[in-house]
Amino acid sequence: MGLTREAAPPSYAPARGMVGRTVSTALPLYLTMLASTAGGLVDTVVLGRYSTATLAAFALTMAVYVPATATVAGTMRGVMPFVAAHDDDPDALVPVVRDSMWLGIVTGLLGALAVGAVPLIGLVSGVPQQTLSELGALPVLMAASVLVAAVGNAATSTLVGLGHSKLVMRAGTTGTAAAVVLSLTLVNGIGSFDGFGLLGAGIAMLMSSLISAVVAHWGLRRPAVLAGRSLSPGRPHARALIGLAGVGVPLAATVLIKFAVLGVLAIAAARVGTASAAAHSIAVSLAGLMFTAAVAIGQAIIPLMAPYLKAKDVRGLRAAVRAGVMTALGAVVLLGVALAVLRIPVLSFFTHDPDVRHQLLALLPLVLLVAVTDALQAVCGFGLVAIRNTVPSLFAFAVCYGLLALAAAPLSALGGLTALWLALLAANTLLVVAQAGFFFQRSGSFADPLSRSV
Repeated sequence: MGLTREAAPPSYAPARGMVGRTVSTALPLYLTMLASTAGGLVDTVVLGRYSTATLAAFALTMAVYVPATATVAGTMRGVMPFVAAHDDDPDALVPVVRDSMWLGIVTGLLGALAVGAVPLIGLVSGVPQQTLSELGALPVLMAASVLVAAVGNAATSTLVGLGHSKLVMRAGTTGTAAAVVLSLTLVNGIGSFDGFGLLGAGIAMLMSSLISAVVAHWGLRRPAVLAGRSLSPGRPHARALIGLAGVGVPLAATVLIKFAVLGVLAIAAARVGTASAAAHSIAVSLAGLMFTAAVAIGQAIIPLMAPYLKAKDVRGLRAAVRAGVMTALGAVVLLGVALAVLRIPVLSFFTHDPDVRHQLLALLPLVLLVAVTDALQAVCGFGLVAIRNTVPSLFAFAVCYGLLALAAAPLSALGGLTALWLALLAANTLLVVAQAGFFFQRSGSFADPLSRSV
């Protein structure tokens, strides 16, 4: 109280330093995510050229695979604060790494079961038999890919928690490069080789996950705190797994809620009209591109917050989240300005339909506002992850996105896409308030009794 700038503890003053550290950690993670997204588009393009029925079968499998892998990844992000808490203590860190591998195996098996059940899900959902007959061994290969990716996520979550995002980028980009090369080769073939079609895509994705996981686990040997230590999983420890899952599972549940409600919005947009459905899909992709930057930034602040958490330094915890918010706001605004300036060529890349482009141009300001609010709530949410308190985020998402899901159909019927995106903006704005409020409240509980009275 009454400290001058010169006398203030180092944790309170260096906002620029915190932003710089956040950017340097987040940038490799963002580039990794962008590369993965671009790599995923290759499969869609290659299979679309192979045959329409094959692409339909692939889309059916991905409709289950994407939420499954996102849920697994969300669960494994809950490992990060536990790793960051022991970044200077090998004896305490190694058990966390081993337990995280068991958590990856358990969640990966659950995700694999869901993906393996794609033929049954398609049959119950009334998917045409022609599409189901195209599936072949793809669900089995993709189920194996989920499990392998989950084990890889155990390694990448550890590396993010330790602040080694460049090693994560190395693993991710290596796997993506392998996926692109293998997809181009195995689906349509090369030279005298005719290719395997959908089977080739499944093999490519499984090999990509395997390569990425191997590189990530190799990267675990690089940090000095883990050098020379045995990282074999050993026996699972139920209490430790429950502790990790207590942070990761609510985080994964928020991912599922968001996926489900975005699906409801897509259906509501489709009811407005074909052009509206297409415009909504493209707008979601553009907003997602900007939101990915916030996810990278949110993960980057977790190791930044760890020292303040150990010291019960509430000001430091909040300063780190403010640095994340400033970084995310800057990143989204920068991407938004670029999108606004390049809107004509960008939108032309997605569609040549003048009606769709017209709707997108009218919707663009709302898309940018939605991206900003989504980014801000995500960073505050990762602040809660860092202090290992993710249940409030789950509650906030359940309420805000639950209301959005209920309002989507009537609002789209009354006001079309504009009303739908205004509702999404309102839900995200409420989430910003809720996530920030919960973080402010829960982070305050770490203050020492003496500091509270000052």
